[in-house]
Amino acid sequence: MSDPTLLGLSGSLRRASANRKLIREAARLFGPAEFIEADLELPLYHGDVEDAEGIPAAVQRLADQIAQADAVVISTPEYNKGPSGVLKNALDWVSRTDGKPWADKPVAVMSAAGGRAGGERAQMVLRAFMVPFQPRLLSGPEVHLADCNNQFDEAGHLTSEQYSKTLQTLMDKLRAEIGG
Repeated sequence: MSDPTLLGLSGSLRRASANRKLIREAARLFGPAEFIEADLELPLYHGDVEDAEGIPAAVQRLADQIAQADAVVISTPEYNKGPSGVLKNALDWVSRTDGKPWADKPVAVMSAAGGRAGGERAQMVLRAFMVPFQPRLLSGPEVHLADCNNQFDEAGHLTSEQYSKTLQTLMDKLRAEIGG
């Protein structure tokens, strides 16, 4: 049997962001899988542009990656008490594509933020954003990585045993969702 495909979506575009590190660490703890990190550098959603030009190729590629993945991990920073605009824009665009790429898809969400709550509010809002798509959204354990810029070693691994154990449990549950 081949390894499952795990798709990671980071709500931060920065190459070295804590949210990118967190989805990469989640993929490592998930175990053997083909890990694909989605590109969320998409144009802003604009209905007139969609009407005139259709779905951008980068958006369709993202929708296809979601549809083809066995499972998805999403990590969001917290900007002004909610998920990033980058992530919301990607969700809005994908909702405009044909088919239902999120339907019944196993999804784990997490957050990494500089504050002491670790993006808890952003993650709560992200969970609400996902409801219309009807994925199999894991209810927990919740991973809210606080003081995120000080939680990774040079190799990009979590330094806190507590965070590592919680993320491992979440990834074990995600793997179980796909029968692996």
